[in-house]
Amino acid sequence: MARKQPQDFILLISVCMLVIIGIIMVFSSSYSYTLVNMDDGYFYLKRVLIWSTVGTFAMIFFSRINYWHWSKYANLAFVVSIILLIAVLTPLGITRNYAQRWLGVGSLTFMPSDIAKLASVIFISTSISRKKEKMQTFSQGILPYLLIMGLYFGLIYEQPDFSTAFVVVVMIFAMVFVGGIKFSHFMAIAATGVTGLIAMLAVILLTGKGYKTDRITAFIDPWQDPTDTGFQVIQSLLAIGTGGIFGRGLGRSVQKHFYLPEPQNDFIFAIIAEELGFIGGATVILLFMVLIWRGIKIAMSARDIQGCVMATGIITMIAVQVMINIAVATSSMPVTGMALPFISYGGSSLVTFMASIGILLNISKHTNLDRS
Repeated sequence: MARKQPQDFILLISVCMLVIIGIIMVFSSSYSYTLVNMDDGYFYLKRVLIWSTVGTFAMIFFSRINYWHWSKYANLAFVVSIILLIAVLTPLGITRNYAQRWLGVGSLTFMPSDIAKLASVIFISTSISRKKEKMQTFSQGILPYLLIMGLYFGLIYEQPDFSTAFVVVVMIFAMVFVGGIKFSHFMAIAATGVTGLIAMLAVILLTGKGYKTDRITAFIDPWQDPTDTGFQVIQSLLAIGTGGIFGRGLGRSVQKHFYLPEPQNDFIFAIIAEELGFIGGATVILLFMVLIWRGIKIAMSARDIQGCVMATGIITMIAVQVMINIAVATSSMPVTGMALPFISYGGSSLVTFMASIGILLNISKHTNLDRS
């Protein structure tokens, strides 16, 4: 029996707390850099406040529209996301730090890969909900999604952005698994994917060229080249290590003063641990755990397969990205450019994540008591 109930208040509170922490830490980590290079220490603060406001409106908007209505726009969302991913690889794409990942005009830019993540969730959840028992067959239950997965992976990987491509692959795998494919099909594809990943890493190491090889060797032994390839990892570990239990104090980070690259973005967790200590870092992780727990609960109690798959895709997207970002900051995996959801600086990323939470909140209003 399905019923309508209030939105998940615990999920909403955890997201709001993460966004507030993000605003504070983006300002703290970026003040010195923007003061010296842009003559405005409040540059990133003003922007993150604007994007947080836009994201809040996006969350409210998406939470008020019943999630199954997005089925009408699923095909359009898929086509637009693919067009944008192709466009970013043309001369229209904007290059920063040797990566061509942005579209836009002047200072107003966005990452098509952020839009692609949400678009793929809407498209695939709609597709799975229409197939039902056909998901048990290989030709309709797994093959089409392998092709979609390969298309997204290839376009995003070419930017190059392996970490986001990996997030999309894991996200689609999770949705297809929950959607009802045969377990044997899932295991076969998962084994193939793991084998392919190992083979790709082996090729990168054997060729011994390029930034990918540098990042893997720096992960294995950052002190082999502490002033170049291992610099980011070492500075991140120093930031986390010097934070101790209670931290240096808000705004008192040393590593953000031109030691740690991208302190307001990829390595913001290291700054949190340095300024707020183990307590601050653990609090952030706990908030993410609460968010993920509520997302899983919403997926399990969704009134239909579309809501279940959609919630699974959204929460997988957030969970995998959180794990990658924190793993990079703690040198648990090679360095890769991956924002910490709701906290790292990035307009399109923040708006996309908050819009996704809006969908999750709407799904939480429609529960199935039998499924619960």
